[in-house]
Amino acid sequence: MPTQFMTAKQTAEYLNMSITWVYRDAPKLGLVPYKFGHGRSAKLQFKISDVHAWAGQQKLG
Repeated sequence: MPTQFMTAKQTAEYLNMSITWVYRDAPKLGLVPYKFGHGRSAKLQFKISDVHAWAGQQKLG
């Protein structure tokens, strides 16, 4: 089964943004993360199809 999620680091690299931006600003701009785990060990991941769709919506003009 193919991977359906990207880590925050992979998402940042794909979008050419910082990891800080992915954690802080991406959710505010509509790129919704999925949280796996609890507390401080929780990991945010992003659905690959969501990242591709969100990036496509950012096109100017």
